[in-house]
Parts: sequence; structure tokens; C-alpha cells
Amino acid sequence: MGRSCARICPSLVGKGLLRKKTSVAEPLAARIRDEIRSGALDPGAHLTAQGLADRFAVSRSPVGEALKLLAAQGAVTHAANKGYFVTTEPLARGEPRELPNSPVDLAYFALAEDRLQLKIPDVVSANFLRERYGLSSAEVQVLVTRIVKEGWLERRQGYGFQFTDMLNSADALAQTYRFRMALEPAALLEPGYQLDLIGAAQCRRVEDRILAGGVDSMGIEELYERGVQFHELIVSGSRNPFYLDALRRINSIRRLIAYRASSTRERYYGQAQEHMEILDLLIAGRNEEASWKLRLHLGHVIHNLAAIRTILELTAK
Repeated sequence: MGRSCARICPSLVGKGLLRKKTSVAEPLAARIRDEIRSGALDPGAHLTAQGLADRFAVSRSPVGEALKLLAAQGAVTHAANKGYFVTTEPLARGEPRELPNSPVDLAYFALAEDRLQLKIPDVVSANFLRERYGLSSAEVQVLVTRIVKEGWLERRQGYGFQFTDMLNSADALAQTYRFRMALEPAALLEPGYQLDLIGAAQCRRVEDRILAGGVDSMGIEELYERGVQFHELIVSGSRNPFYLDALRRINSIRRLIAYRASSTRERYYGQAQEHMEILDLLIAGRNEEASWKLRLHLGHVIHNLAAIRTILELTAK
């Protein structure tokens, strides 16, 4: 879903024009397939209903349906009395999603855009969300569960939901990167630092995909999560939980504004190359050089924010 879709979704969804006859299981299957294709889920990995429900902030009931869809497509295999496993056959890179965007996906980005442009109040009800975005009651629950987990919506006691304070400007996003410039390079210098080599290999596959041109076929959410996974991986090697906890909090609250920034894709080629260089230095045990390189990498992102400031503006044009 690109920026143009996000701009037209609020009016269309409100009129019910974007509603499609898809179940919650279909977009969930698409998201699982994306993670398989990107390497976030390893070939042969055992997929449990509870694990996937926790990972994607949904109930267990649609997970089984999603796995059946993926089994029919050959993305996962089923073994009697054992469950579902990621196929060991590689999925084609760069292929488009086979499953349509669901009403929940469309409503999510429409709601995000509405919130960034201050078109909706701080407190909303389930009825408000259902009517504005053309959702069923069950779809509203899926939508709010996802957003509550991401940290920009809270359930109120007794009635409705309230939007939390969030980062909603280019200046605020730049502040998070300055904070991370102090945090992340220091994490790489912690005594006893040890990089997860399996996780590093997974990240490398995603960066390879980007450098091979796959960035054009990746969704906004997938692009964002790929960066989150890389930075949380290298910080987790510090074995200091305070670094990782602080980074995760920042990643949660900056998600919305970062999604909007993701509409400019050319910059991801340079970021992918820098990610690869940092991984190479860490694997070689050259942590001081990796720390310096990481600080430069985050500084480049801050510099690039100036070029996309108009995209990040809060008010609609």
C-alpha cells in the first residue's frame, strides 16, 4: 500500500467503497507469507497457533485458517500430529502478494493518515471506527488490538479508546534518531557483546533482497519491520536488557510517522548497504568500528529526513 492509497482511503472507506469480502485469515496469511519470504521465519520452522497469535496480535482462531491457506499455496507444510512448518522450498523473491488487502489493512492506514492529519478526535468508540471505516464489529476488534499493541491507542476504562501521545512531525522523528545515536552505538561496546549469528543471517537475506531490487515489491509495514529487526538484533547482542527495552519503546511510538517516511523508497538501497557493512564488522569482532559506522548510519538517516520533510508534514495539503 503506497502513499496514494493512504490519501484516498479515508473518504472511500467511510463510504464502504473499499470493503472486500475477505476474512481476517487472508491478510494474516499474507503477513505470514511476507515474513517467510523475507527470511524472518526460517525454512523448516515450526509454526504454532499461539506463537503466531502473539506475533501478529490476533486471536488464535484466524491463525488456523491462515495456515490452511498457506498450506494450499505451498508456503507451509502440515504434518499429522505435529502441526505446520515453513516450507524448505524458497519462495520467489519480489513476487506480488497473492492475497488481497483486507478491510482491516485498508482501515489501518486510513486511520493512521486521519490521525496524523488530526481529522479524528483523541477519544473514539468502536461504533465510530466501524462506521467511519466500513468495518464489522469483529474487524474493529482486530484493528484496535493491533494498534494497542503498537502503542498509539489505549483502551479506556468503561468506554472507547484514546490515542496516546505520539511522534507526529519530522522534528520529533529526528529527535528519536538523535537519542538512538547515543544509545545504539554504546550497546555495541558493552563487555561480553555477542551477536546472534542466526538472526544476522536472516537480516542479511532481507538486505540482499533489497539490494537486488526487491524494495519495490515490499509493503510499507515490511520495510519498517525489516529496519526494526536489524537494529533490535544488533542491540540485543549487548546482553544488556536496558538498551533493548529503550529501543523497543522508541520503535513502538515512532511507527506511524516512520510509515509515512517509508513512501520514499530509493533511500533504502543505501541503508541496506550500510546494514550489511555493520553486520560484517560485528561478525569480525570489530565492534569499535561497527559502533562508529552505526553512528554514521543513524546520522545519514537524520540528514535524509530533511529531503522528505514535506511528506512528513502533519497537516494535509
